[in-house]
Amino acid sequence: MKYRRLSADRDYVMGRGNADLLTDTPETVAQAVATRLRLLAGEWFLDLQEGTPYAPAVLGRHTAVSYDLAVRERILGTSGVRAIAAYESTLDPESRRLTVAVTVDTIYGPAAIQEVL
Repeated sequence: MKYRRLSADRDYVMGRGNADLLTDTPETVAQAVATRLRLLAGEWFLDLQEGTPYAPAVLGRHTAVSYDLAVRERILGTSGVRAIAAYESTLDPESRRLTVAVTVDTIYGPAAIQEVL
């Protein structure tokens, strides 16, 4: 499994050859999970069905039941993820931000991910 490394501001890192790539590590899978969680459903022009269904499942009133399910399914559908070892989420109604802290068992070992979506 190979992914281009992202900088702290979530931009591609380039100019250092293979050092710019994540290859066959838990960090590779963690970045894949984070990237998939950030992709909104309908946002990718090549596949409008791809993405996290934030509009119907996460945002809005009374979504506590559906947002964890939607996020967990998205994580488990990521290549390299075997299982979710730990999961915690908090939805702030004021800012409408969902914070997810998850530890996944990957094909390369455990990986911790924390995202504010």
